Amino acid sequence: MSVDVTNSERTCARRAALNQASSRIGSTLDVWQTGQELADVAVPLLADYAVVDLAESLRFGEEPSARIGATSNHLADLCRAGLASIHPGIPESPWARGETVFIPPSSPFTSVLHSGKSHLEQVLDASPGTWLDRDPERARTTRENRMHSLMIVPIRARRSVLGVAVFIRTEDPVPFQEDDLLIAEELVTRAALYLDNARQYAREHAQSLALQHHLLPHGLSGGVAVDVASRYLPADTEAGVGGDWFDVIQLSGARVGLVVGDVIGHGIGAAATMGQLRTAVRTLADLDLPPDEVLRHLDDNVRRLAEEGDGAPGCVPPVVGATCLYAVYDPATGRCTLARAGHPPPAIIDPRGQATFPDLPSGAPLGLGLGLVPFEAVEMDLPEGSLLAFYTDGLVESRDADIDAGMQRLGAALTQPDQSLENLCSSVMEAVPTQAPTDDVTLLLARTHILNAAQTASWDLPTEPTIARTARHVVNRQLSEWGLEHLEATTELIVSELLTNAVRHSVGPFRLRLIQHHALTCEVYDAGLWHPHIRHSGTKEEHGRGLFLVAQLSRRWGFRLATGGKLVWAEQDLPQADP
Repeated sequence: MSVDVTNSERTCARRAALNQASSRIGSTLDVWQTGQELADVAVPLLADYAVVDLAESLRFGEEPSARIGATSNHLADLCRAGLASIHPGIPESPWARGETVFIPPSSPFTSVLHSGKSHLEQVLDASPGTWLDRDPERARTTRENRMHSLMIVPIRARRSVLGVAVFIRTEDPVPFQEDDLLIAEELVTRAALYLDNARQYAREHAQSLALQHHLLPHGLSGGVAVDVASRYLPADTEAGVGGDWFDVIQLSGARVGLVVGDVIGHGIGAAATMGQLRTAVRTLADLDLPPDEVLRHLDDNVRRLAEEGDGAPGCVPPVVGATCLYAVYDPATGRCTLARAGHPPPAIIDPRGQATFPDLPSGAPLGLGLGLVPFEAVEMDLPEGSLLAFYTDGLVESRDADIDAGMQRLGAALTQPDQSLENLCSSVMEAVPTQAPTDDVTLLLARTHILNAAQTASWDLPTEPTIARTARHVVNRQLSEWGLEHLEATTELIVSELLTNAVRHSVGPFRLRLIQHHALTCEVYDAGLWHPHIRHSGTKEEHGRGLFLVAQLSRRWGFRLATGGKLVWAEQDLPQADP
């Protein structure tokens, strides 16, 4: 009995190549890195020189375009993803990694891309009169490096050709054989699975980033209450971008809402949930609810989202759970009210440069407390020029350091004197180790202002029949001092209707306040808990049109609860100052 030693050796080589592919290819979900790993495995095990050229669209997770005809004048849009050689510096390649590769029409490359079938050229003919004449640069390197045997293998996945793997021998005098082509095809087949997985990840990552970019706020403004600046750095991880969000919401009475949150999980699901929660926070904030009430309703919202998606046929279970920190700052009083749901506390830097992290009740993460853990709000007075830093745990927590150490670094980075908020944001991102973060990194900075005395006026009004006349008198006098005489008529009517409603439906004491900022705000306080609402009275009814008139005369109106009662307000636009 005889044994074919040559075939046995080739079988061993084939097995070794596949074993190496299992351990060395697909270590990441990066398309270009996977292409390089394929080239590294092939040299010197199978070839003296190998390159992997992939469709440029794979970089963004897109599927490659239609196959290219063998005689088409359209050139393939390929990019060199990987290359390896037994020679230092890889002199055989006319193109560096990442560069676009020229593919001549009517060449073996276009034939492979079109047919999806491998090409074996045991003896590479580099003499004049061949397809190399249409590719002078490739012809030059082929002759200079004595390339004598060629294999081109299509990289196929899901009925698409993602690119080609090219194997060439220069120093090894033995030409490629059919067995070598089988080894190369099996090697490329395995790599193609990893490449397609990486492509799909790149697509989802790009979609998640696009969705998150669309959902995150642009052009933040804190009005007259705060100056703001922000930074967002998406996670550099195979899990995908996270669900971090932040927002600045202008509220009634020149107040401002500041919010930062972090949805559990990564990818499109987390980004979509983030968008829903950001919208919910804005809606709840517009209702003038205090921070703890906003979080309570938001917690109900998260649990309802989970219930709606749980068990839905053909649906992936939704991302459930989030942390959140919400604060309302009032520039008329310098008071800030904060509440959090399992989120890291803010950093507060006073005008002297002292950093503190206030001990706020932590609360349970949204959706995870089963409604049993109450959210508590804390009030604190902030001097003018105080700095509030809202952030997510990706900024202060890493695999190498716990969150306490990260918060200390953050506090130190925030105490740099005489820095604009934009520069301070940049300094913080540079000082805190956020390179290649494994979680999203979010930072929102707000520097407080306090309205000066000339911007507000308030009066305690007597509980007597002449209350409306008294209010009109003091309002007209104040508007005259502010140079807003043109608003006297509408403001008189708004104040009269608000006070009439208060007297009719509530009890004293009554208080009137005017605030001049980007708008003129009229506020009427009373001690009642009746919630005002617009009535649509019939044509013969004598009452019920007051709030309807207020709504027509103002830009917006509403009410919010206050200590011992409620406050009804209406805003009017102020004329824009000449530039």
